[in-house]
Amino acid sequence: MSLVSTQPGYTAPAVTVAASVPKRGTGASVLLVPVVTGSGDVPRVLGGPFLDAEAVGEIEVALRALGAKAGPEQITRLHIPSLPVGSVLAVGLGAPRDEWPAETIRRASGVAARTLSGVASVITLLSELHLEAAVEGLILGAYQMHEFRSAKTAPKETGLSKIVALSTAPSAKRDAARAVSIASAVATTRDLVNTPPSHLHPVEFASRAKLLGAAAGLTVEVLDEKALAKKGYGGIVGVGKGSVNPPRLVRLTYKSGKKGAKKVALIGKGITFDTGGISIKPAAQMHHMTSDMAGAAAVIATMLLAAEHKLPIDVTATVPMAENMPSATAQRPGDVLTQYGGTTVEVLNTDAEGRLILADAIVRACEDEPDYLIETSTLTGAQVVALGARIPGVMGSDEFRDRVAAVSQQEGENGWPMPLPDELKDDLKSTVADLANISSQRFAGMLVAGVFLREFVAEGVQWVHIDIAGPSYNTTGPWGYTPKGGTGVPVRTMFAVLEDIAANG
Repeated sequence: MSLVSTQPGYTAPAVTVAASVPKRGTGASVLLVPVVTGSGDVPRVLGGPFLDAEAVGEIEVALRALGAKAGPEQITRLHIPSLPVGSVLAVGLGAPRDEWPAETIRRASGVAARTLSGVASVITLLSELHLEAAVEGLILGAYQMHEFRSAKTAPKETGLSKIVALSTAPSAKRDAARAVSIASAVATTRDLVNTPPSHLHPVEFASRAKLLGAAAGLTVEVLDEKALAKKGYGGIVGVGKGSVNPPRLVRLTYKSGKKGAKKVALIGKGITFDTGGISIKPAAQMHHMTSDMAGAAAVIATMLLAAEHKLPIDVTATVPMAENMPSATAQRPGDVLTQYGGTTVEVLNTDAEGRLILADAIVRACEDEPDYLIETSTLTGAQVVALGARIPGVMGSDEFRDRVAAVSQQEGENGWPMPLPDELKDDLKSTVADLANISSQRFAGMLVAGVFLREFVAEGVQWVHIDIAGPSYNTTGPWGYTPKGGTGVPVRTMFAVLEDIAANG
């Protein structure tokens, strides 16, 4: 059974499930074989039912001859004449276990995929240990984006186009299809995040969201700058005032058709580029602000998954989009704007713009009376200071916050629950408006932003915000299945939370 993503914008490798190593048509394929640390630190092959004793023996002898190790994510390439493949890639997993965590297999598969740049076909035994994770890791590890390279620098080799996942599990085909779907959504998010701001301003972003949503069968509504001004979206309009590229608000709706279905609102920050506005950022590393729309990209991709998997809940995404630029028309520090819903905010720092567009979106989303509201954004640099570049901060209603953080950790995206102390609201007092958009204190910047957003959440709505300022964009070297650039965080978390709500209410 061949499984290929039908989502526009990204085409995943074709994935085939097999119960044995194909004997024909695999001469150029690479066979991925998991190895663990055996006695005396000698690698031991986990061949399962797919490799006979002779093949296992050949691989282990070759590994010993090379002095290879089987530590986590250690890679050794071999030629094994008895196997009908071009080469064998031994992938280290470390000490043996009775059960393998999904993230261990996902990362090992990702490292293998990155090692095999230019290889078109892979057969993997890692799928017997955890099929979904193995397929996800291979697709995400092999991810590349060359849209903006000329023929001078674009790779001449074709990338990974075929995966054969070996598995004896009865649910193997279903699990593989699910893995392709989720990995494709993550890759779609990466594509959007990695698209430069010259090619993804708010109008274009809204157009792409509409295209993706329509292809998935979602109902799509787009408000332009005139509609935003008329309806009173002061935060979105205010942030977008300095740019020649006008702001947008996109609404994507999925209806399950189930009577009495739980209602979930999703919100993602879509700042297509953030200079900081009049409160301009330092030039160094400003180019990383191409990722300031990562929350919006993740929410759009999550909506595609909700529709594709026909979840028995109703989900609506409210996605504000703007470009934060300095100009003669830009909002100034000290300006007061009126958010959607009537709250006035003194803008003390124009670089704290994400919370302004999110506040508008929160109030609009709460008009739909959702049971749950999930936001995500590159909200604060303080998230990176507090938790580093790989751990999202999760804030919100205590019970729902802990539930989302637990799901995030299970999915390998490692969200961590953070408090929202009531006393921080005092730091948001303004002398001229209902609220200020920043605190006068230098401490607890992520929590202050969360407290600001909480002011706009309707009473009774279980709410969470996932701050992905660091985890959404990898500015260092690749690791595991994560490339440099857009990561796709937190698509897997949000989709898993939707599934959890669908299953448990």
